[in-house]
Amino acid sequence: MTGSRGSPTFLVTGGGGQIGYELVRELAPLGRVVAPTRAELDVADATAVRSYVRRLRPAVIVNAAAYTAVDQAEGDAERCQALNAAAPEVLAQEAAARGAVLVHYSTDYVFDGEKGAPYTEDDAASPLQAYGRAKLLGEQAVRAAGGSYLILRTGWVYGQRRHNFLRTVLRLSREARQLRVVDDQFGAPTWSRLVAAATAQILAPNGAHPAGARVAEAPGICHLTAGGRASWAEFAEAILDLDPRRGEQRCGGVSRVSSADYGASAPRPRSSLLDNGKLRVQFGLVLPHWRTQLLLAVES
Repeated sequence: MTGSRGSPTFLVTGGGGQIGYELVRELAPLGRVVAPTRAELDVADATAVRSYVRRLRPAVIVNAAAYTAVDQAEGDAERCQALNAAAPEVLAQEAAARGAVLVHYSTDYVFDGEKGAPYTEDDAASPLQAYGRAKLLGEQAVRAAGGSYLILRTGWVYGQRRHNFLRTVLRLSREARQLRVVDDQFGAPTWSRLVAAATAQILAPNGAHPAGARVAEAPGICHLTAGGRASWAEFAEAILDLDPRRGEQRCGGVSRVSSADYGASAPRPRSSLLDNGKLRVQFGLVLPHWRTQLLLAVES
């Protein structure tokens, strides 16, 4: 469970994704980081996952692999379940059997958005779509496996890699005259790099305590999102305003539309804001306001 110099080994699944890519860099100072590609490890293959974990013997597993295409999941439930429910179950079972720490990412979309206030970890989940239902099953599987685990719920994640809202808005701003963006859904846009950095802080060794000790001492669920609140339209407008290559934009701005008029395949929660109070109390972490994060992200 340690590297060649006695440092802990971290297994990062989904290392090519938004959060996974940032994790590889953020965890590097803490020990040996192994982030297999999809060709090297298909997390949907339970036999392959069990074999890989048993050979590697990591001290910490961080599961950043996920099916994130919310609309596509409505017609691709089997693959969504394999990645978001079955894979976390296998990883959690292997971690528990080997005494490893597991960090698993979940989503604000496990909630239906009707609370009228930010959701706490103790609020009942009630997902509206196939994606959220699969992620909730993944959470339940991780908890059932026992062991030392931390489920980090985040949401509205964006970054400079892969398909996400930031990259889509920047691309369309150079192609379209007007951007139609939903204005009646609310959340907290959260930069993938800060999610990874916060995870590394949680897992960092402390004095005589090894990496992951704080998770082992208090397993459970924590919410991890940026501060503040925005609609998708407000988020899009901020991206356009902060775009360092704003002179290349062709669009004249954002046209605000309702969810009904936009017509997405999968329903979304009206407000999926998460309460981060437990994260602050348990780990001493407070992520900056989403606008502060966005400014850093577009300049990175």
